[in-house]
Amino acid sequence: MKHNICMVSDFFYPNMGGVESHIYQLSQCLIQRGHKVIIITHAYGNRSGVRYLTNMLKVYYIPMGPFYNQCVLPTLFTSLPLIRNILIREKIAIVHGHSAFSALAHETMFHAKTLQLKTIFTDHSLFGFADASSLLTNEILKFSLADSNHAICVSHTSKENTVLRASLVPSLVSVIPNAVDTSVFAPDLTKRNHSKIIIVVVSRLVYRKGMDLLAGIIPEICCNHPDVDFLIGGDGPKRVDIEEVRESYQLQDRVVMLGALPHSEVQNVLNQGDIFLNTSLTEAFCIAIVEGACCGLQVVSTKVGGVPEVLPEELILLAEPSVKSLVSSLECAIKRKRDGTALPPEEMYKRMRDVYSWQNVAMRTEKVYDSISKDDDLDLGDRLWRYWNHGFDFPSFLFMAVAVIEFLYYCFLEWLLPRKVRL
Repeated sequence: MKHNICMVSDFFYPNMGGVESHIYQLSQCLIQRGHKVIIITHAYGNRSGVRYLTNMLKVYYIPMGPFYNQCVLPTLFTSLPLIRNILIREKIAIVHGHSAFSALAHETMFHAKTLQLKTIFTDHSLFGFADASSLLTNEILKFSLADSNHAICVSHTSKENTVLRASLVPSLVSVIPNAVDTSVFAPDLTKRNHSKIIIVVVSRLVYRKGMDLLAGIIPEICCNHPDVDFLIGGDGPKRVDIEEVRESYQLQDRVVMLGALPHSEVQNVLNQGDIFLNTSLTEAFCIAIVEGACCGLQVVSTKVGGVPEVLPEELILLAEPSVKSLVSSLECAIKRKRDGTALPPEEMYKRMRDVYSWQNVAMRTEKVYDSISKDDDLDLGDRLWRYWNHGFDFPSFLFMAVAVIEFLYYCFLEWLLPRKVRL
């Protein structure tokens, strides 16, 4: 069964990250399997309008700029005419939103439900239940997924988290992991400096990625091991903290800051290192440690979220999210490197080559599409009933009111811009 699919998220190229790579790679594999795929994201600087990527993958950079943290300002009704136009013009049957952080994904899925299209959501992150930001995001996710057909999580830990946050029936949530292109991420020992031990960090330099821990690790490791250097790729608000540590301890020649990296350069950076370090405080999957293992680096990571599910025990050293525990694991990895007891890069690549495949991810996602295509369409009454079932409270009334107003607006657009005439 072939489908017309719309991937939607605030996060897409030229922005770099795991969600962006996931959407692109999944779309390419689905196109190869005979499906029609388009992508909707917001404008990035001068990149606005329609662009075509490899295999004629059509991307709509709609004229909405980022408001905060690369996400658009939620507008609800304002974007309905444009989104409706795109979905009808492209004959979309399934709208697939990505990332709980993405306001555009939730908004487009809401419009799609008004058009009685099938919707599916992939959650790429873990959230807590205590801070104000998490509480607000969880409440939005609960109603966003209340009338969605299915949800996908990238790990079993992520599934448990999403089921609790969104009050979902577990049978409506599938676990499909991320993947890596092993034809690109492969060992290249000619790029390594054999007189040094290089610890590589490739990450967004933000609090959630544990940059405060990294700032505490760098001086201690550099003091204990004169032959160990750091190579850091990525950018973010915590870059200032890393640079302050580098200057305070006069480590400018031992801690190299590469800044933001295009995804095409990540493999070259990884192959310059011996150890890959991940200091994340929360992580649903962490594709970066898979890329590091494929390039033959010893992996040291915090034991958080879905990370313990990703790699077998012999390919990763897990630590608690603390400076002391991470330093201890790094000391172990450094000792293995010096003693020659670490698993050879070629053997690591052989072990990882067929574990996480994008073709496998696309095939499993395709099965989800096939299953939801058989679901009954939800009318306005069905949607209101689902919102009502989430509780007799203000958010329920709010979402019910928004759904009714949007439906009336949609009916007005159907009268003002009939499909057969305008679209």
